Amino acid sequence: MRFSVVDSGYDCRQVDSWLDELGVRLTRLAARAEAAAGTGREWDQIRQEATLLRGLVDRSGLATGGAPASARRDVSVLEREAAEILARARGELDAAREEARQVRERVYAEAVRARREFEAALHERRRREARADRILAGVPTAVVPAETPTAAASAGGVPATRIATGTSEVSVERPEPGTRVA
Repeated sequence: MRFSVVDSGYDCRQVDSWLDELGVRLTRLAARAEAAAGTGREWDQIRQEATLLRGLVDRSGLATGGAPASARRDVSVLEREAAEILARARGELDAAREEARQVRERVYAEAVRARREFEAALHERRRREARADRILAGVPTAVVPAETPTAAASAGGVPATRIATGTSEVSVERPEPGTRVA
């Protein structure tokens, strides 16, 4: 970021504005990081649940040993349920990763757009400032004494239009010849 140089360093408003913008960006990044960490915690919980179910399946297999076919069916049902839970968890994790990727891309595109808009506005401001400087450089300046009367006031301080009419008000419907109605 480039800042305008002023008499004593950089333009404080530009620096403050830039720091505010950085603060907003850091807040957004922290929120995204927290969301990603939450996804990781959910994945850990799902992994622990799958490990627990696998342990139950393994223990039931050891306990049944040569058990009847119904016990083996129960084990296969538990294995299928564990596989389904694991598949759902993987699907949710993939969906969360895809959503995080899309959010990352959208935020990056928004940041790029905001930076371009900021730079364009800054360029336009500098262009207008340079134009105003060029215009003002060509204007001759002269010191006007404080006691110089204004164009609207006569020596008595009353505008000449009021003195000329002799009245305080001029009729809009029928102005007298030679008078101006504003």
